[in-house]
Amino acid sequence: MILTPQGLDKLQEAKSKAEFKEQCGNRYTLEALSGRTGLSVDTLMKLFAGDSPVDKQSLKCCFSAFNLVAGPSDYFWPELKIEESQSDAMQPAQDVEPEFPGGQVPLDSAFYMERSPLEASCHKTILQPGALIRIKAPRRMGKTSLTARILHQAEEHGYRTVPLSLQLADRDIFQDSNKFLHWFCANVSLGLQLPNQLEDYWDDIFGSKINCKLYFERYLLAATAQPMVLALDDVDRLFRYPDLADDFFGLLRAWHEEAKNREIWKRLRLVVVHSTEVYIPLHVNQSPFNVGLPIELPEFTSEQVQELALRHGLDWSIQQAEQLIALVGGHPYLLRVALYHFWSRDISLEQLLQTASTPPGIYNDHLQRQMWNLQQYPELATAFGQVVMASEPVELDLVQAFELQSMGLVHLQGSQATPSCELYRHYFCDRLI
Repeated sequence: MILTPQGLDKLQEAKSKAEFKEQCGNRYTLEALSGRTGLSVDTLMKLFAGDSPVDKQSLKCCFSAFNLVAGPSDYFWPELKIEESQSDAMQPAQDVEPEFPGGQVPLDSAFYMERSPLEASCHKTILQPGALIRIKAPRRMGKTSLTARILHQAEEHGYRTVPLSLQLADRDIFQDSNKFLHWFCANVSLGLQLPNQLEDYWDDIFGSKINCKLYFERYLLAATAQPMVLALDDVDRLFRYPDLADDFFGLLRAWHEEAKNREIWKRLRLVVVHSTEVYIPLHVNQSPFNVGLPIELPEFTSEQVQELALRHGLDWSIQQAEQLIALVGGHPYLLRVALYHFWSRDISLEQLLQTASTPPGIYNDHLQRQMWNLQQYPELATAFGQVVMASEPVELDLVQAFELQSMGLVHLQGSQATPSCELYRHYFCDRLI
């Protein structure tokens, strides 16, 4: 939605009254407005500028922060003329062309569904000295897209940012802690566009963890007074290497604790992203997974699916949204694939419900990739075969349960697993007998 002139005046008037009452007329900063509304600075800038759309929930949050209710005359769809907005506020957006789902949703995409208030908490936390945010969700649930928006928020405040995925590391890098920390420091230097100075700061007498700490403290963090946000994606790849994981995660926790006492370490903000529960033993005082802000991305609700359908030009009822959810759950990627094909008129909802798990179906490539992933680990394939064949939750080995959860294939209650959606049950039932 975009505010109409009437809606903008209404909001500005309420904001001015609050500023006069609470701050003797001094205007709120964007950071203060972010704290009051629970919205990111970027979203607030779009909303007040009136030239970029924001989702309806964000608009409602901003209005309710000033004890207002957003009425149909206060906003309009970007494709409509303002004078049509009151009568046609729910008209679907026909002219915005969605991108085909895959990887990160672009920062300027109208099809990114913000999860309030989780995202607002992330944007607020990353501005705190020594912040640590932990994002957990199965694959293709939106972790990378959310991380990109956190980094964008930090960049808007002049912070240095470094996204680093551990998927980029060759397998042999994980065999030795010293080699891994060399790789890690070199890549952070590269991300900051700083020369590699490892030879000047690495002394074997101190050991790799001390050397890594000194490299950050005396070089990377000392290079400028600007805070640095380091976003580490796919950290669960380390879970298969317990000794290395113990060293590296203990190092991250130590850096987080240093920020409580030393100014130099307050400049470092960490975002740690993983797809599964931490199933390796870590000392409670040496783990970064029990401190900081925990974020677990939820599946989309039927209301969110209905709104996302509207952004694809589909005037859906809540019942249609629930039909799609009954097939693929609230999984963002699976939902967006379906909505993209509905938008392009390749298939109807009725046809999808009949063909989704068959070779001609729109999910065939995705389902084949999931099958290939399972075939790499026969014990996982066997375990998931038990899950899809059962009418009741199945008790699994804990590590297998977490691995299947990270792939997005199961929902867990403790170590009991059920298929995450009917699409997977139908497709894998015959193939994994």
